[in-house]
Amino acid sequence: MPRPAHRQPPFAGLLHPLVALASVAGVAGVIGTAATAGAQASASTASARSRPAADPYLARAERVLRSTPLIDGHNDLPWRIREDSAHPRDVEAYDLRKRTPGHTDLQRLRQGMVGAQFWSVYIPGERDDNTYAPNGAGSSAPGYARVQLEELDIARRVIEKYPERLALARTAAAITREFGRRRIASLLGMEGGHAIENSLGALRAYYDLGVRYMTLTHNVTLDWADAALDTARHGGLTKFGEEVVREMNRLGMLVDLSHVSDGTMSDALNVAEAPVIFSHSSARAVTDVPRNVPDSILQRLPKNGGVVMVTFVPSFVSPSQAAHASALQEAEAAARRRFPNDTAAVRRELDAWTAAHPVPAKATLSQVADHVEHVRKVAGVDHVGIGGDFDGITETVEGLEDVSKYPALFAELARRGWSDADLRKLAGQNVLRALREAERVAARLQRERPPSTATIQQLDGAPPTSSQN
Repeated sequence: MPRPAHRQPPFAGLLHPLVALASVAGVAGVIGTAATAGAQASASTASARSRPAADPYLARAERVLRSTPLIDGHNDLPWRIREDSAHPRDVEAYDLRKRTPGHTDLQRLRQGMVGAQFWSVYIPGERDDNTYAPNGAGSSAPGYARVQLEELDIARRVIEKYPERLALARTAAAITREFGRRRIASLLGMEGGHAIENSLGALRAYYDLGVRYMTLTHNVTLDWADAALDTARHGGLTKFGEEVVREMNRLGMLVDLSHVSDGTMSDALNVAEAPVIFSHSSARAVTDVPRNVPDSILQRLPKNGGVVMVTFVPSFVSPSQAAHASALQEAEAAARRRFPNDTAAVRRELDAWTAAHPVPAKATLSQVADHVEHVRKVAGVDHVGIGGDFDGITETVEGLEDVSKYPALFAELARRGWSDADLRKLAGQNVLRALREAERVAARLQRERPPSTATIQQLDGAPPTSSQN
C-alpha cells in the first residue's frame, strides 16, 4: 500500500484503490481554502422551512432530529485543515462560518441537523509517510506522538473558535446538555493505536486531553494488533493488545474496531467489558470488503452492547464500486511487478487500464440505507448508528454529498417503514447508551484496579525493530 487511507497518493493513478476511496482528508491539499460564504441559515427549523414541504418522510426525519441528537462517529475536518493547500494547519483561515471547499462548515452542519460529532484526529500509520519528516535533531522517529498532539491541537482550536456552535464534550451527559443549548457536542476520536507508541501512559494522557475513542489500528498492523488492510501477524490482538483494551475500558475510552482485522474484532470483543463501536464501517454481507463488518461479528454485538456506525465511503457501500477498486488494485500490482523501478511506466499502465475500465455508477443513498437495514437485521436496532467519514473521502455517495444531507437518509428509512423510535436510536440514542455504559464500567473498574503499568516487553517480549518504537 503506497499511501495510507486518508491521504492523497504521491502521483495520480498509483494507489491502493480500497484505501484511496476510503481516504481521510483525500480532498486536502487538492483544493485550497476557498470561498465565499453562502447565506447562513438562522436555525435548523429555518433550514427545514426552506426545503420542499411535500415529503412527509423528510418532515418526520427532521422532527426526529430536532428531538434527538444526531451523533456522527467520524469526520476528518482536523486533517482536512492540516492538509489544506492554501493555508495548511491554519484554523483561522479555514473559516467554518463561510462555505468551505470540503464537506463541513457551520451552515451545512446546521442544515444536516448534526447534534454531536466525533472529530477524528487521524494521523498516518505508515512510518515513511512524509508527515513524519525529521523535525529537528531532538525529534523522535517516526514522530507519531508529536503529530498526534498537533492534530489534537487543531481539533481543540476549531472547537474553541466557534463557541456559539461547538462545545467540547467529554461525557454522554455533556452531549445531551449541549444539544439542549443548540450547540454541537464535539468529541475527539483517535484513529490508530500507533499514536500511543506502545505506551499505556501515553494512552492515559490522550484520554486526559479529551480523546473518547481510539481506533485500535489504522491501515497498518501494529506490534500488538492486526489491521484489516495489512498482513495479519498476530491472529488478532497480542497480550499487550488485550491490555490496551482493558485499560481503555478502565478509562472510559470507547474501543473503536473500524480498520481492524476480523481476528482483532473478535479478540477485542472477548476482552471488552464495555460496549465497542465501529466509528465508520458498513456491512460486509452487502459489500464484501475487509473494512466492513462481517455477520459473525454483528451477531456478537447484542451481548457486548456495541454499535456499528454505518459509513458513506463509496467503495464500502457499493458492490460495483468495490469490485472496480479491487480490479484496479490488481492492475496496479501487476504493473508494479512488470516495472518494479519505473513509476512513470506504472502510471502509464494504470492510465491505460482506467481508460478501458470506466468507474461504475456512483454509490447511492439507497445503498447506504441497505447497509443500515442489514446491521439492524443481524445485530438489532439497538446496535446501529451513523459515521459518515466526511472530509475523509474524495468521492461521495449520491444524495449524501456533505454534512447537510443526513436528514435525507433518515427520510429514506422512514419511507421504508422505520418508526420514529427506531430512527431516534439510529440517530444517537444507541451511541449515548454505549457511552453511558462505558462510563459506568469505567467507574467500577477504577474502584477495582489501578492504572496498568504493563509494558509490551513484559507481555509480548521485545517488539520487532521494524515496527513502532
